[in-house]
Amino acid sequence: MPKIKTKAAAKKRFTLTGTGKIKRRHAYKSHILTKKSKKRKRNLGYFAIVDNADVNNVKQMLNL
Repeated sequence: MPKIKTKAAAKKRFTLTGTGKIKRRHAYKSHILTKKSKKRKRNLGYFAIVDNADVNNVKQMLNL
């Protein structure tokens, strides 16, 4: 049986933490930044943890 390939898009977007949680970046940080407040842009820069509702889908894409 052949190996199952990891989705390339998921490989680029998600990383695992030491405790096994899945880390992601925030959206809306790439352009049209002039109308967004400093606080909003700063908070979009930090990493976030994938929500429990999405964990199974992301794990399937990453073959975990």
